[in-house]
Amino acid sequence: MPLQQLESLSITETACRSCGNEALAPILDLGRTPLADRLVPEHKACEPELTFPLMVAFCPECTLVQILETVSPEVLYAQDYPYFSSFSPALLAHSTANVLDRIGERALNTCSFVIELASNDGYLLRNYLDHGISVLGIDPAEGPVADAEKIGVRTLCAFFTEQLAHDVARDFGKADVVHGNNVLAHVSDTNGFVKGIRQLLKPSGVAVLEVPHLLPLMEHVEFDTIYHEHHCYFSMTALDKLFRRHGLFINRIEQWSLHGGSLRIFAEHTENVEISVTELLTYERAVGLDRIDYYHQFAARVDELRDKLVGLIRQLKAEGHSIAAYGAAAKGATLINYCGIDHEMIDFVVDRNENKHGLLMPGAKIPILAPKALLEARPDYVLVLAWNFIDEIIDQQHDFLAAGGKFILPVPDPRVL
Repeated sequence: MPLQQLESLSITETACRSCGNEALAPILDLGRTPLADRLVPEHKACEPELTFPLMVAFCPECTLVQILETVSPEVLYAQDYPYFSSFSPALLAHSTANVLDRIGERALNTCSFVIELASNDGYLLRNYLDHGISVLGIDPAEGPVADAEKIGVRTLCAFFTEQLAHDVARDFGKADVVHGNNVLAHVSDTNGFVKGIRQLLKPSGVAVLEVPHLLPLMEHVEFDTIYHEHHCYFSMTALDKLFRRHGLFINRIEQWSLHGGSLRIFAEHTENVEISVTELLTYERAVGLDRIDYYHQFAARVDELRDKLVGLIRQLKAEGHSIAAYGAAAKGATLINYCGIDHEMIDFVVDRNENKHGLLMPGAKIPILAPKALLEARPDYVLVLAWNFIDEIIDQQHDFLAAGGKFILPVPDPRVL
């Protein structure tokens, strides 16, 4: 399909994705940007790219922070969608612990049934299979689904919708546990998604979802986690209102540092709210996360971070230093494109995901190589785009650091480690 026709496969929302309020307040404009996960083949380096507006707004009625542009999922999650969860050891360990905790506290056994939404390459569900528990994954990306099937994780290659939830409940039965990690923000039909979860759950079942938490995003200026795949940025306040609207109650939460700060929520049919929920709701009100005033300075802080980071890189280049980057992640694409960082400033990006090797970062067209390139080329500095995995990266790159290499962390304040 021609580029202009593909770019027309998006709409600009005028009403809140959760409550329908039409008086949304813009808080940050990141301009017209390429899709963060649409990596560019080398032979298409000179061809124009798909770009879409990236405007963030706040809903004063239900407090949901959201982007205004909805790009068609058929464009976002094409056949060559490059994200495979199993390339992160930290994420694998996090997921295994999650599963073991659920098996123990819910007394799951071989008669139990678990569903995961956006199951990717089966990285989480395979842990249930190891304990003889029946599973079903649902994911729209053909590549990760094929990998999941190879390891025995039964997976439907489809977008999760309210209608699909009805079909799955009819054909496979309802679930004791429904997982959904970092997927709620990705769906354009926020209400339909939550309605679908309710349909999938047994009366005694629990939905265990993980979402990036809005509060650390704002506090730590994590603007690079904003891109077209992420339609929503959730506070506990917004989540509570969303789930209650559809007859589900968030009874418990856990706070995790993963992905710059995440919430793991436990939603059930019956209300039995624990102190972990009420305390966070109270804290969010205290800091002002439910009021537009809180967000007025965010755009200025983003611009300040950009100026500091670009200034640091230009200074290092002027001094004759070479610079590479680590992590061809979506957040990296947002950061380098908004900051105007290009191939003249960054020599190359490395990533452990072999599916990304030989491709180029969207917009900036910086080549993506295997991590061994750091020891082969020996850049003086490495800008850590995947800063949410900094501890893991430091462990992996001990030899690079021992040889005198240094890391640059971009958020919340650009600095050299």
